Order: sequence, then structure tokens, then C-alpha cells
Amino acid sequence: MKLLSDPLMRAWVWLVGLSLGSTVIATSVARIEGMGITLAGATILVLAWAKARVILSRYLGLAQAPFWHRGFSIVLAIYCAGLLGLYLIA
Repeated sequence: MKLLSDPLMRAWVWLVGLSLGSTVIATSVARIEGMGITLAGATILVLAWAKARVILSRYLGLAQAPFWHRGFSIVLAIYCAGLLGLYLIA
């Protein structure tokens, strides 16, 4: 388990897991009807937001720069909230 002690390897595992979650939801949409489709789309967007946070904090190293990490997190959250709002309106 030495590999999981490396922060980049843990980030990669998280990204793979979040991508698998998005894939499972996207492939199951064909069997979902009504409000479930909207919920599935919103869930995929939230998973994409989580993946973006992992990339920013681990791969770009913003975890070591709290000021920049907080700033990027706020901008990303506002952007994703806007996208979610537009998705739910449409």
C-alpha cells in the first residue's frame, strides 16, 4: 500500500473513481425517466466539480497555497453553480 501514500497516486485513484461514477450514471440514463434524468445530469456535474477540485489541489499543487486554493475553489464553485442553474432551468 506504499503507492497510496503518494498524494498524486491517491488523486489519480480519486479521479478514476469519480470518472467511473460519472460513467455509470451516464450509461444508466437510458433506463431513467422524468425527474431522474435531471437528477442524473446534476449528479454528473457535481462529480465533474469534484474532479476539477482534485486536479487543482493535487496536480497543480494548490493545496500548498491556501490563498490561491481558496480563490480557485470559490471561482470554480460559482461557475459550477451557474452551470447547474442553467441546466436545471433548461
